[in-house]
Amino acid sequence: MSVVGGIDIHRSQLTFDYVDLDSGEVLRGKIAPGDRETLRRWLGRFSGRAGVAFALEGCTGWRYVVEELQRAGIEAHMAEPAETAARRGPKRRAKTDRTDAQLLRDLLLEGRIPESWIPPEPVLEARALVRLYKDLLDERTGWLQRVQAGLYHMGVVDLDVKAMSAAGRERIAAAHLSPATRIAIDTGMRQVDRLSEELGNAREQIHWIARRQPACKALQAAHYGVGPLTSVAIWAEMGDTRRFRSSDDAVRHAGLDVTVYSSAGRRTAGHLARQGPVLLRWALYESAVYAGRPSSPDHAYFQQVKARLDGQLALLSVARKLARRCHHTLRNLGDQVLAPAA
Repeated sequence: MSVVGGIDIHRSQLTFDYVDLDSGEVLRGKIAPGDRETLRRWLGRFSGRAGVAFALEGCTGWRYVVEELQRAGIEAHMAEPAETAARRGPKRRAKTDRTDAQLLRDLLLEGRIPESWIPPEPVLEARALVRLYKDLLDERTGWLQRVQAGLYHMGVVDLDVKAMSAAGRERIAAAHLSPATRIAIDTGMRQVDRLSEELGNAREQIHWIARRQPACKALQAAHYGVGPLTSVAIWAEMGDTRRFRSSDDAVRHAGLDVTVYSSAGRRTAGHLARQGPVLLRWALYESAVYAGRPSSPDHAYFQQVKARLDGQLALLSVARKLARRCHHTLRNLGDQVLAPAA
């Protein structure tokens, strides 16, 4: 390498710290404003130079920085934020943007950078769509819960608004409500209708990917309960599973592994780690729900764990099994796993 450096990302500026290994010169400074165009002009100083590498943390804003680095022919390394902080060691002085950039530079020079996977554009685009869908779904659920609470507060207790049927809407319209509650309920239902339309648009785009992307088609064909929506979510969040050493790493990546603390012969009860993509855990759990059907190949296992523990833990156990199977399915596809939707 001829140039090694680190970039600390913030909304208003980018702080850089790099060393020219040919001359030994160290340069530090800021790129402001921290937008794509300004960064592109700044990277022009490395035009024609080979062996240039920069490290940055995988925080909000990393995508455009990596894209501009790669566009300029510069090697990009994305560091996992928590592990990067751990490798800082005991803090002896104030933590600043400048020291953060210097830390990234030093870790890259020493070969100790905690590398995070940089997904290709098709995966990033699918990831943005499924995360949008989940955000819209959560917001819609929140409005439905507000409507349900408002109805219950007025004594309407036998109406399930989740069904959203025409009969249910008629009962809401005929319910005896105070004027202010009526305004709140009608407003909530309008928000639900708006979000339902947006969900339909996002779902259509996701299904388009599910019908054409090789990895999504393989997941749907191989695993009971994995449908168009969850297949895209699992593929987008797991990505190229060849970077995992084993299926245990895939389970750990999903945050479905059980953490245990043991000291001096005392052991606490295990809990889910819940570290990793929330969307991946949601997709695996939603797929595992189908294990409750008699036609599921995991139905006997589900019933066995349910009888021994409870239904919730049984679903989580099936979700872990699905994570391992999906890991192997994606791994066996080779380079096809990252192919764009045809």
